[in-house]
Amino acid sequence: MDFIFSVMNRFLTILFVSVLLSSCGNIVVKKTIDPKTVNFEAVYDEDFDNVIYPSMVLALANYGGTDEKPLFTVNITAPQNNSVLRIVADSTVLNYVSITQETLPRKGVRYTYEPVIKWKYENLYRLRQQGNITMTFTCFINDEEVDVKNIRLNYRPVNECLMSLLGKKSNYRDYRWLFAAYVNEDHPKIDGMLSEMLSQGIVSTFDGPRNEKKVETQMRAIWFYVLNRGMSYSSISCTSNGSKKSNSQHIRFFDDVYKNRQANCIDACVFFSSIMRKVGLQPIIFVEPCHAYLGYYSDKTKKKINLLETTITGWVNFPELDKHFDSNNNMLDQNYYSKYYKYLNDKDKAKYDAGQLTLDELKKSVANTLFDKASDYQKENYKNNKALFADTTQPTYRMLVIDELRKQISPIPSVDEN
Repeated sequence: MDFIFSVMNRFLTILFVSVLLSSCGNIVVKKTIDPKTVNFEAVYDEDFDNVIYPSMVLALANYGGTDEKPLFTVNITAPQNNSVLRIVADSTVLNYVSITQETLPRKGVRYTYEPVIKWKYENLYRLRQQGNITMTFTCFINDEEVDVKNIRLNYRPVNECLMSLLGKKSNYRDYRWLFAAYVNEDHPKIDGMLSEMLSQGIVSTFDGPRNEKKVETQMRAIWFYVLNRGMSYSSISCTSNGSKKSNSQHIRFFDDVYKNRQANCIDACVFFSSIMRKVGLQPIIFVEPCHAYLGYYSDKTKKKINLLETTITGWVNFPELDKHFDSNNNMLDQNYYSKYYKYLNDKDKAKYDAGQLTLDELKKSVANTLFDKASDYQKENYKNNKALFADTTQPTYRMLVIDELRKQISPIPSVDEN
């Protein structure tokens, strides 16, 4: 009998607990705050046309003093004095769960805040194709969930650099300063490249902008190295960005230019600038409608600017030239040689005709001639447009001094660095 009572007691206990748990699950927590009164809004800057640029997020990652408008804002009306607001942004492929907490001092007052987004920088570095995310923002007041808002966004590849936006009332917003984010003087490959440049015999050391002559010699050493890499001109500026408000351009990373030996005008400018900054030289990128060319301060005073048309590196191909010489420095194809003969000065032409010019001497002679041409190529154009570069309100001409922009803009590491 005791056994029967024991079993029945256990059964009744289990039944009671089950009923209790079931009833608890159906309990409805009464909300004390009316969402209509709070009128919670989560907003993405409408000028960006629901497009997010990872390159911009990365460029501004280490700089807190930007004058840029926040990408995200939340608006809310305080339901009571000193209520505690908590905004939770859910995790996506681009960000971790992000929490922002503020106090709403006065009942009935509408407040605007910029929610802190904890970006997944390691993912942003690797985005080479576009995609979509939904950013979900949940509003809590005094620990009570009040409302939820979703923002659907299209994210762009990290190689896509925003150049300009057409905002409200046709307000033009210039973003070509983001080119500086693709200048990467910290790239680990550069150290090895500098060793190769020193072995060329043009300079014995890289010692920065000590004087104009030393600066030019260092630039010639970098120029000769790039020609020996065989960099060819290759334009890729089109993107799949369908936004009608923005203008953007694909920019190759340092790794891409180094490996594939291809660059357009802006790719080559940021590639040269990366090496220059590593050795203490001071690059400038001049941006005009549909073109960019390189400049640099010729000494520490920054009073004189020299120019360099980097696309001229594509006029010759030294790796191909090497294949047309035998081990005794004899030209194997005279017709091919004529492409380079025109870039020799009279002294070197005579020396080669006499069989006294080595392949290395030939390449250095051609490189020096092309460097001189590249230095003169944009002089007249720069002279004519100098006032436009100095006018900060001019929307289509920009003088990007990388040293100054580095105070605000971080270099974007390319994929191979992570």
